[in-house]
Amino acid sequence: MSRLPQWLGGLGSGLVRLGERLEARKATAEAQPAAGQASGPASGAVHGAVATPMPASAASAATPVSPSAAASPSAPGAAPAGPVSGPAPDPATGSGAGAVPPSVPVDRAAPGARPDPVAAVPWGVRVAAEVGWRLLVLAGTLWVLMRVISAVRLVVLAFVAGLLITALLQPTVALLKRRGVPRGLATALTFLSGFVVMGLVGWFVVWQVTENLDDLSKQVQHGITELKRWLLNSPFHVTQGQINNIADKLSEAIGTSTKDITSAGIEGVQVIIEVLTGILLAMFSTLFLLYDGPRIWQWLLKLVPEAAREGVAGAGPRAWATLTAYVRGTVIVALIDAIFIGIGLYFLKVPMYVPLAVFIFLFAFIPLVGAVVSGALAVVVALVTRDVFTAAMVLAVVLAVQQIEGHVLQPFILGRAVRVHPLAVVLAVAAGSMTAGIGGAVVAVPLVAVTNTVVGYLRAYAKEETPPEVSS
Repeated sequence: MSRLPQWLGGLGSGLVRLGERLEARKATAEAQPAAGQASGPASGAVHGAVATPMPASAASAATPVSPSAAASPSAPGAAPAGPVSGPAPDPATGSGAGAVPPSVPVDRAAPGARPDPVAAVPWGVRVAAEVGWRLLVLAGTLWVLMRVISAVRLVVLAFVAGLLITALLQPTVALLKRRGVPRGLATALTFLSGFVVMGLVGWFVVWQVTENLDDLSKQVQHGITELKRWLLNSPFHVTQGQINNIADKLSEAIGTSTKDITSAGIEGVQVIIEVLTGILLAMFSTLFLLYDGPRIWQWLLKLVPEAAREGVAGAGPRAWATLTAYVRGTVIVALIDAIFIGIGLYFLKVPMYVPLAVFIFLFAFIPLVGAVVSGALAVVVALVTRDVFTAAMVLAVVLAVQQIEGHVLQPFILGRAVRVHPLAVVLAVAAGSMTAGIGGAVVAVPLVAVTNTVVGYLRAYAKEETPPEVSS
């Protein structure tokens, strides 16, 4: 143990000497190229001055010797008198024994270093990797968000329903405030009148269905009998045995589904409780959004980082304008569809034409899919209660109204505020229905429309461009 400090001291001194040697070699290697560049022009001048080579004896005889140099041979630093022995300088190179040869620069290559790993990766692979991990982060975030929404689906759907109702009622509150009505009173009047109207519509639908249920069942039985008779006399060559086979399979399917129907009836109480809870949450959300909507938005802006706050503050009003235009336009289009199809059902003497018209109005909030389902329901009711000709006429009325809606009403009423491709609409409705059922299908399209508006504005804001104003 006593020799350990001495050994460490010797090791340290050795490392110091090694470092000094490396520094000296580095300085010598750096000085040699500079010395070679400086001696190059001088040697060229000497070679240019010696135009004719001379013998060594002639050169020595022609060289004069000063008397002082010859008289003092013992002077310090003086050369001895007499002939100087040694090799004569080379006339071609001007070099001899006393001449210092010009320094030749030595090219010492730097030790081979490994390339930077980032530079070694091809550019396309680097771009793909950058895009890939960002897409993975976005996909993970979206997956977590969908899991959270599925866990609290009732709360999310109730809040979104309240947001849509607020977008429908908020223009009325703004109109009353412009007329001098206080904000609290305007909010209360709009809230009460809106939910009273929606409650009356729901009560009317339930009342019409319960009142016409017995008559409808009798007409359905009569319609099935007429359908059998028409199939037997039709050119499809359907036999009585085939019809009875289909009827037996339907009865068997209904019998096997009795347990499912019973369990659904037992779970109906829980469903009713959830529906009532959702309605109450939607009502409270609507009330507070109508009253304190701007303050809630300002509070949400404080949660956004300051660097992105300005862009989000500009995207918010445009998103709200898009949502308001969508809800208002959808309500108007659905009301027109329900009125005209209901009039057609009335003239064709289809029973329960008023409840069917209300169903058409409600299903119109589900784009594309809702129109198909409500129209098919009207055609089926006409088929089983009237005849094939009436069902065909109902189908013609439904298709005519829907064509007018798609090519005239929606472009004119919604305008350019809501621009969503039909493929995006279908995918959004499918994803929403898979995630949250009918409620998800209802809120999917306005969510996509608002997202489209926000992304477009933020892209234009990032490019320091002024996006077009959205007409509310």
